[in-house]
Amino acid sequence: MKYIRLGNSGLQVSRLALGCMSYGTPDTGQHSWTLGEDDATPFIRTAVEAGINFFDTANSYSGGTSEEILGRALKEYTKRENVVIATKVFGRVRSGPNGSGLSRKAILTEVDASLRRLGTDYIDLYQIHRWDPRTPIEETLEALHDLVRSGKVRYIGASSMYAWQFSKALYTADLHRWTRFISMQPHYNLLYREEEREMLPLCEDQGIGVLPWSPLARGRLTRSWSTTSARTESDEFGKGLYGDDDKPIVDAVGRIADERGVERAQVALAWVLSRSAVTAPVVGATKPKHLTDALTALELELTDEECAALESPYRPRPVAGFA
Repeated sequence: MKYIRLGNSGLQVSRLALGCMSYGTPDTGQHSWTLGEDDATPFIRTAVEAGINFFDTANSYSGGTSEEILGRALKEYTKRENVVIATKVFGRVRSGPNGSGLSRKAILTEVDASLRRLGTDYIDLYQIHRWDPRTPIEETLEALHDLVRSGKVRYIGASSMYAWQFSKALYTADLHRWTRFISMQPHYNLLYREEEREMLPLCEDQGIGVLPWSPLARGRLTRSWSTTSARTESDEFGKGLYGDDDKPIVDAVGRIADERGVERAQVALAWVLSRSAVTAPVVGATKPKHLTDALTALELELTDEECAALESPYRPRPVAGFA
């Protein structure tokens, strides 16, 4: 396994992060395609054995059961000091006016709930899942800074938002000498490259680690265009991310995979890993080959000609994934 610093921090993370959105009790009413604990735990164990030390989840995934499954598995298969646990706050976790968002009340309540579910006394990387337009960024940043000072959180990160919003958060933290974000988790893959306009250059300039979510476009890049999956059919959020204009890119991935004699997932992920701004893609795994393909992609180097063939069909599109 290869390891890399997360942004300008001294934190060392594996070049792949295991995303745990796919792990959680299916009957929570959020996602019917998630794996319960018995089925999910072997993937976490395999990741640990392969040298992956970076695990990403969120307080809102499957009613919090994703955090519970991850916490118990890591406690069984490794030592706490050997792994980097990342979770998120923002999404709705209960009804009521303070059941979501990034107010001081919500953040201080939710970090304690996440710590209980994860079975740990600190979170390595605590990320704001989205921008909260209802809460002043100063309130959010000060609350996060207090968590770092208290020892409950080691580092803070952010996820999908406009570059101007992230820039505002960075300079506001600097202005008040509060803890600075060290990472950004954007929607980024061969089918969605709008982050190359503003966000990725901002992150490179500011020394921010980039952790792309959905690097395989929710599986679209791993199979022929006409093939679907249970998640494709039931994932309402994912249905709004991609469209028929993406078919030429998917076809290009297939051609290069056939020429190389490798899986499509390896080609698509190797492209993401080759981007200079990217630290560690967040990959999901619900079948053994998903992890195998991801690990193999670390050793696959695409030529300039192959990258050009993958990139040339891309056309600009509306911003997606911020909701």
